[in-house]
Amino acid sequence: MKTLVISGYKSHELGIFKSGDPAVGVIKKAIRQRLVTLIDEGLEWVIVSGGLGVEQWAAEAVIQLKAEYPALQLAVITPFLSQEEKWNEENQTNYQNILKSADFTASVSNKPYTDPSQFRNRDDFLLNKADGLLLIHDEEKDGSPAFLLKKAETYAEQNKLEIIRIDFQDLQWIAEEAVLSESEPD
Repeated sequence: MKTLVISGYKSHELGIFKSGDPAVGVIKKAIRQRLVTLIDEGLEWVIVSGGLGVEQWAAEAVIQLKAEYPALQLAVITPFLSQEEKWNEENQTNYQNILKSADFTASVSNKPYTDPSQFRNRDDFLLNKADGLLLIHDEEKDGSPAFLLKKAETYAEQNKLEIIRIDFQDLQWIAEEAVLSESEPD
């Protein structure tokens, strides 16, 4: 796998409203763990569309990993121009920092938001560019990732696409592991 799309829940779908929430660290750690394995197997590019939540946390994880794996590249391919227009100032600043650190940025639609078809077009475009999809998604809580998962499963029936899921149980194990390692004496 050379190119991986990462997506998942929006921050509000997970009840996360502050960047310092401990859950963000758990999600980033889960993503980093999967990425390190994939990098060792030949991963070159990670693509996100830059939405609030998992996609931005994934981009931040990639940016951190680039210090250790400088060949890893990050692409931010948005569904439309100015997707951050209505976000609060902190989210806009964070987004701009991600764009500055990305190796490639583009938009599928070269105009601002007009209708939901821009999200479908983004999903089609990203799946056509990728060998794999890493999705933070749990069957118990569908939310926005369910649409991409369904499309990816259909796409994978006729194309080469590996789907990797991180569910809530995976995140729980990582959180418990972190608690245990913090409580161990030095």
